[in-house]
Amino acid sequence: MARTARERIEGDPVSSSIYGALMDQVLALEGCELQENASSFHVAHGRAFLGIHPRRGGILVNIVLERELTSDRVHRAERVSANRWHNEVIVTEPSGIDAELLNWIREAYALTA
Repeated sequence: MARTARERIEGDPVSSSIYGALMDQVLALEGCELQENASSFHVAHGRAFLGIHPRRGGILVNIVLERELTSDRVHRAERVSANRWHNEVIVTEPSGIDAELLNWIREAYALTA
């Protein structure tokens, strides 16, 4: 049984391909640092702006923004402070790493600059 986030990603071919496609895009952003935790990954640029949580058959991407996203793709949005929202998107195939998702990620990244 996989215990760490990395083991969970590597143990599931679908999650692994999605994670690879996502990281190809995210790590191209200047100054990003991947922080590996026990159950997830955080991508930081000064502070964390993106959470990556392995799921069987996909990944949950938590995008930290100053606003709530209004899209059918958003699984859950939670206001965590006056100016911060955690917007969760579940990605179940590599094609889910599309222009819309990448625009949201770039918006979150810009808030850390």
